[in-house]
Amino acid sequence: MACPDCFRGGVTSIEPTGSFTTIHGRRTYVAEPADGAAPRGLIVFITDAFGVDFVNNRVLCDVYAKKGNFLVYCPDFMNGYAMDPKVIKLMDTIMAKGSWYDTLINKPKAMIQAMPLVIPWYRNTKIPDTHPGIVSFLQAVRTSPLPFPTPDLKIGVAGFCWGGKHAMLLARSPPASHVARPGSSAAQPLIDCAWMAHPSFLEVPADGEAAQVPTAIVVGADDMVLKKPDAEKLKQVLEAKGDGFEVTILTQGGAAHGFAVRTHPDNKEEMDRAAEAEEMALKWFGRWLGA
Repeated sequence: MACPDCFRGGVTSIEPTGSFTTIHGRRTYVAEPADGAAPRGLIVFITDAFGVDFVNNRVLCDVYAKKGNFLVYCPDFMNGYAMDPKVIKLMDTIMAKGSWYDTLINKPKAMIQAMPLVIPWYRNTKIPDTHPGIVSFLQAVRTSPLPFPTPDLKIGVAGFCWGGKHAMLLARSPPASHVARPGSSAAQPLIDCAWMAHPSFLEVPADGEAAQVPTAIVVGADDMVLKKPDAEKLKQVLEAKGDGFEVTILTQGGAAHGFAVRTHPDNKEEMDRAAEAEEMALKWFGRWLGA
């Protein structure tokens, strides 16, 4: 499920360096390796509730592209219904401790302002309704001409919060979703690996039991969505599968739900945890997508 922390966090002041285009019918932010370097693989970035236009998501795409030498696609999988970032300040007001005046006046006012933004998101971005579009996009990528010269295109997905559930479903790699890659007559999985931070909407242990491709998850011990007992259960289930399956539970401060993408720039603990998640992701994709 989603929680108040799904709609809270900080906003970066860094400017994105990628560009928008249309790929397989979807408006897509594209981040490329620096200085024309050859990509090591393709990462499909599935965002949190705030979608592709949220600056934090695009900046993180840039990080994966520049630091990891990956081509990164971040499509609008919410079909224009991403959460408005205005909700962040409103949710901070709603959740903050305050005076009786805040409780009686400011908090109800913020809730009234947030509802017209939150309700359409809930109605139009349900996982069962949006997931088929994600599968179709990946199938189109797999069956189309290669986006860069490579003998074998490796594709990973990075999912955050809302996007984490989609990444987990893709990790199941159901045979019905498989397609033949260019130059092959045999149907093969859509993705080569999945990585996710603080995923929402997970079914524990079922989602972990169903994972088939290499899968990694990072979550904070105090996450309000994937709570520690469930995270530990998921860790046990996934890691029992052996090499290629792992769950990291961060116990240090600064790892609340959303920490890997919605960090407050002036909070050192949060920035440190976000940097750890970034390093984990780059290491994971480096292992499964390219040497």
